[in-house]
Amino acid sequence: MRVLIVEDDEKIASFVQKGLSQSGYAVDVVRTGEDGYSFLRQTDYDAAVVDIMLPGMDGLTMVQRIRDEGVQTPIIILSAKRSVEDRVKGIQTGSDDYMTKPFSFAELLARLQALIRRAGMGTGSTKLQVGDLTLDLLKHEARRGETVIELQPREFSLLEYMMRNASTVLSKTMIMEHVWNYDFDPQTNVVDVLVWRLRKKIDEGYEPKMVHTVRGVGYVLKDS
Repeated sequence: MRVLIVEDDEKIASFVQKGLSQSGYAVDVVRTGEDGYSFLRQTDYDAAVVDIMLPGMDGLTMVQRIRDEGVQTPIIILSAKRSVEDRVKGIQTGSDDYMTKPFSFAELLARLQALIRRAGMGTGSTKLQVGDLTLDLLKHEARRGETVIELQPREFSLLEYMMRNASTVLSKTMIMEHVWNYDFDPQTNVVDVLVWRLRKKIDEGYEPKMVHTVRGVGYVLKDS
């Protein structure tokens, strides 16, 4: 899952970026409304966290322009403005949620996860299933049959992405963009290593094998 943070306060941006990264998200950070607008137009993000008070184009104007162009990325407004009028204006502009500063990261994460589920990525359910492989997004738990599989955050993020796109071949670039940040060297083998670790956990000792390599193209998860 990939999230954009549009925030000019370096401490807040760093705090949110670190928390989301540790939770298994790939995170991009920009400082201005103009950059936020450009990134949201060009990249398929799963959600965005947007401050209102930004240099240049403010956050509400940015959200309004994005919505006018048909971009439906779930957006949470993060603002020091606390009045009911400000919240109403934020929602009316096109954001999906509104949080005031100071805020709890745990609450921000929970709201982001809820927005992503409601956006209908896949079934929109809190549980994903392919064959006897299940992923509980609320419990952050994977199972093969009745056996719980322990996954690291990055492994969980990759499995969620592959299950939401079951039977679709995902290129290494697609996986890298959804599971890592853009600053990774595309020539490295980090994708291959992560897929190998995931395959070992969910396929070793089980039938049928679910993670398959499509030579020269990428990887696919399927129940056959």
